[in-house]
Amino acid sequence: MAVLGLGYVGLPVVLAAVEAGLPVVGFDVNAERVAALELGHSTVDTVTDEALRRATDTRRLTFTTDPGELADATVYVICVPTPLHDKLPDLQMVRSAVGFVAHSLSPGDLVSLESTTYPGTTEGLVAEQVEQISSLVAGRDYHLVFSPERIDPGNDEFGFSNTPKIVGGVSERCTAAGAAFYRRLVERVVTVSSPKEAETAKLLENTFRHVNIALANEMAVFCRELGIDLHEAIRAAATKPFGFMPFYPGPGVGGHCIPIDPAYFSWRVRQLGLSFRFVELATEINDRMPSYVASRVVEMLNDVRKPLNGASVILIGVAYKAEVGDLRESSAFPLARRLLQSGAQVCWHDPHVAEFTVDGLQLPEVKSLDADNLSGVDLAVLHTSHSRIDLDALVCHAPLVLDTRGAIKARLRHVHGL
Repeated sequence: MAVLGLGYVGLPVVLAAVEAGLPVVGFDVNAERVAALELGHSTVDTVTDEALRRATDTRRLTFTTDPGELADATVYVICVPTPLHDKLPDLQMVRSAVGFVAHSLSPGDLVSLESTTYPGTTEGLVAEQVEQISSLVAGRDYHLVFSPERIDPGNDEFGFSNTPKIVGGVSERCTAAGAAFYRRLVERVVTVSSPKEAETAKLLENTFRHVNIALANEMAVFCRELGIDLHEAIRAAATKPFGFMPFYPGPGVGGHCIPIDPAYFSWRVRQLGLSFRFVELATEINDRMPSYVASRVVEMLNDVRKPLNGASVILIGVAYKAEVGDLRESSAFPLARRLLQSGAQVCWHDPHVAEFTVDGLQLPEVKSLDADNLSGVDLAVLHTSHSRIDLDALVCHAPLVLDTRGAIKARLRHVHGL
């Protein structure tokens, strides 16, 4: 089999397939990434070097940047990124990957698209491009399915193998072929009637999260004005054993899913001449949270008669979520940008991140939260609460702390929430 795209989605697929006993070709256009993988160095922090080396030691795994080496595969899994460009879906990498597959495809082969996209992409863009290049028709000459990725970086309980895999094919035979393949890799496969349902299921999952996070973020603003500890209220509400699922406020949303997937859904709805008002409102609320956090920094500094211009502010945790070093769409970027534009001196601390660069400016890293490193800091923003961050040292040595995650439970005069 061949896996196209060796990032957070593709690399776990590669390892699962190798563990299942399949010979695998891992393809990526990024030569540096492929070179690192060939040396046994994982390029994503959710896959360890040890796990990668165990896979390569089987001699069933090869990596390449040459699309010509895909020709012997009978299964093709496309796991390339689908970012937004100017808030519009950018499927250029999908088109490139489909082109590579189409030139290697043979009758009877299976093609699975895992990249998140809008409903209709598999039966439209993918099938049409393959047919244009190879003259092979999906559902007649080869099997075509959509099976959305469901990777949750940093989740120790659910990984690739024990998260149910959704499969929807362009025909019943395609669905059956896709399901048979994925049953070799995961514990449970859930089939749906077509790729559109599978594509929509993925978007629905993250749109649900997007909207509910926006609700929590909006409530955080109001609850502060009302003198209410929203985190305490959420924890209390979560004790109800039915009808409630806790979502928590924060400095914004990040990662490749929550800021991106609802926009794909909303874009597709707009093609019908309609508007997806829930998504558009949730996006507006979540997108303004970094600015709101910056305004809270200004307020807290004003309370101690310090201007933001010239103040030293440290961002504690800059990854988009806890326990990973993933910076994709992290709200730390717009927050840092806003602070820098106002004249603040911004530094950062994150045990999972090697470098934090904003608009080409590499910001200085603070390696530890001891008294010496925090002596010149005016305010610390707890942006991402990794378990490896020493919150006790932060509270002890930082003169002011803005806790955007509700992680500091003690009620202290110099620690404020959103």
